Amino acid sequence: MNPSRYRYIVVEGPIGAGKTSLSYKLAEHLDADTLLENASDNPFLQRFYQEPARYALSTQLHFLFDRSRQLRELAQGDLFRAGTVSDFLIDKDMLFARLNLDDDEFDLYQKVYADLALQAPTPDLVIYLQAPVEVLQERVKRRGVEFERGMDAGYLQRLANSYSEFFHRYEAAPLLIVNTSHLNFVENEADFELLLERMDKMRGPREFFSRAA
Repeated sequence: MNPSRYRYIVVEGPIGAGKTSLSYKLAEHLDADTLLENASDNPFLQRFYQEPARYALSTQLHFLFDRSRQLRELAQGDLFRAGTVSDFLIDKDMLFARLNLDDDEFDLYQKVYADLALQAPTPDLVIYLQAPVEVLQERVKRRGVEFERGMDAGYLQRLANSYSEFFHRYEAAPLLIVNTSHLNFVENEADFELLLERMDKMRGPREFFSRAA
């Protein structure tokens, strides 16, 4: 794959889809920088999983401020000096906000978002990773983050549905939709090479990549 074709790649997907692992793998292959959401640095996240209603707004605002700061620095820097692979698309923050906030909180969040999110540069490619909820749940358990282990399957299902609806309407950048149920880009080099090939062959604004078991 020609590294100069995609200078700014975003890998997205619900919790457990593998977006951060793939972001690292792509960045290493392309000799690019990474731009990561660093969920572990959010001091409210663990409390959100324990008391969602109480900590949803503070969790979302922390993510929003941190992501917008990173994207502002990216936009102000030399984006074309080195490629960048990110594991978040700031546009999808509204998805989590609508899912987790009550109406008054969401109204406040929208006002803050409108002031911050306009700094984001447009990706050259967005890779949206999909998987059935049972696969996502198994991956979440396997990665061993203690406060994520009790995550409700219903929440994961609502989140996956919200992602599907969001990317069904997404048109801001070329989109490669990947069903990862039978693909392991980190541990299977052949799977990763297949992904690179599909990225290189992309010609339309939206394509789908999957593999049977």
